[in-house]
Amino acid sequence: MAKGNFSISSVNIPLLAGSVILCYLAGFIGSLFTETGPDSWYQTVLIKPWFTPPGIVFPVVWNILYLLMGISLYLLLSGDAADRRARILTAVFAVQLFLNALWSYLFFGLKSPVSGLICIIVLWLAILYLIVYSWNYNRKVSYLLIPYISWVTIATAINTAVVILNPVIL
Repeated sequence: MAKGNFSISSVNIPLLAGSVILCYLAGFIGSLFTETGPDSWYQTVLIKPWFTPPGIVFPVVWNILYLLMGISLYLLLSGDAADRRARILTAVFAVQLFLNALWSYLFFGLKSPVSGLICIIVLWLAILYLIVYSWNYNRKVSYLLIPYISWVTIATAINTAVVILNPVIL
């Protein structure tokens, strides 16, 4: 059943802070490749779908999501280190965090929507794995990752539409 009852008195502050910082670090690394300003390739070359949110939405949403991801990582790391499920879930979390940063490099850095699409599909599957398989380990982890997979679903739809709408630049 679910592990890791959460109370303020039982919080390992350094571990929580480290978990959150690690997730924000992945976001920072991804941001190094993300250029969406008025003169950028993203703005001047790509045709984007009608449902692409305004640019200001992305940093707000991602800041919230990285916080939630960090808390979910903390809950995984706070579990029993000898538990095989905890080790597997933590490893999959690390993989999805890497894929999260890699997507920005592929899509923006390499200007490759197709590579980005392949990456984001694998990322989505990794997040789904975390949600499904953490359910019986620690449901809080699953709940915390639902907004993340929801946003990545939207991002996947945008990435897919970019691929379809921009066949010439691919």
